[in-house]
Formats: sequence, structure tokens, C-alpha cells
Amino acid sequence: MENTVVKIIFFIPAILIALIVHEYSHARVAYNLGDPTAKYSGRLTLNPLDHLDPWGTIVLIVSFLSTGFCIGWAKPVPINPYNFRDFFKGSMLVGLAGPLSNVAMAALAGLFFRFNFLVYDVPAFGAFMHVFIMVNLGLGLFNLIPIPPLDGSRILMGILPKDLAWKYSEMERNSPMIMFIILIILISTNMINIVLGPPFEFLYRLFTGS
Repeated sequence: MENTVVKIIFFIPAILIALIVHEYSHARVAYNLGDPTAKYSGRLTLNPLDHLDPWGTIVLIVSFLSTGFCIGWAKPVPINPYNFRDFFKGSMLVGLAGPLSNVAMAALAGLFFRFNFLVYDVPAFGAFMHVFIMVNLGLGLFNLIPIPPLDGSRILMGILPKDLAWKYSEMERNSPMIMFIILIILISTNMINIVLGPPFEFLYRLFTGS
């Protein structure tokens, strides 16, 4: 029980930072590529209240405590791909921005372990940085799964030939149901560890040197 409480205490600030930067990165890249939709919707901000989805946050907490991975969602950042010079390439870059921001934060946090700075001398700080890396890697890797509405679907559409990309984009109409089914399967089975475990462990060891 005590260990669970400690994990939640560390998890809350870690996931807030991870989600905010993730969503802000989507909005910033979209704006830089010529789409002001997110800005006009008030999403080009670091205010967590503008990004958090209540149910998605609850799922994040439950999934992290039960599997060690962050499976959940924030409010989707609204974009209008028709404002991009290239519909699918622009969407791909916007989709890629979120997971890359999480991996980048995990890499930066890993430097504290690499250079043995405070993480071993201050156990509470070390425990938080451990959770922070896990949260960012989990959130980033999960969002790379190429199934709508996850970021990986936008990345895949940017790689596919345009005729296939248009067909694939039609799946987004049913994405809430698809997402729900995926969540049930991933959480109720060990599939999440099978799919995301190897890259998660590789990156964790690469960033922390442990």
C-alpha cells in the first residue's frame, strides 16, 4: 500500500509534465507548419487544465500502477491538415512531435543517472526521476502504435502511398471504439509488455546507463 501511494505521489507531477509537453509539442509544430487551429482553440499553452482529459488521466494512473506503462490520453489537439503544405507529411510531423518530446525528456532525465547527479545521494529525487523516465517512455512508445487516434496512425499515414493513406485515415471515424478495444486487450493481457517491453527496456538502459 505504501509503495502504491509513493508511486502515485511521484506519478502525478511526472504525468502532468509528460502530457503537457506532449500536447504542447503537437500544437507548436502544427502552428509552425502553418496551421493556427490549436492556437485559436487555446491549446498552444502549457496550462495543464487545457490539455487534461479526466477519464484519460484516470486510465493513465490505473495502467501505470498495473502494468508500468502509461496507457491513456489527453484532450486531442485540434488541427486542420488542409492548412499544411502537404496534408499527410504535415500530419505526420505533428503526430511525431508528441512522442519525440517524451523520448527527449526521458533522455534528458537519464543524464542525471549517467552523471550520478543527486539521484543516488537524494533517494526521493532519484525515485522521481525513475518514474519520470518510465512515464515518458511509456507514453511516448504507446502513442507510436499506428492505430487511430494514436500519434502512430498519423506517422504511418505520412509514410504510406497517398491512396492507402486516405483509406487508412477513414479509420479515424471509428477510432474511439477501436481505442477502447485496444485498451481492454492491452490491459487485460500481457500484450503490452510483449509489444512495448523490449523497446522500453532498451531505451531505459540506453538513457540511464543501467
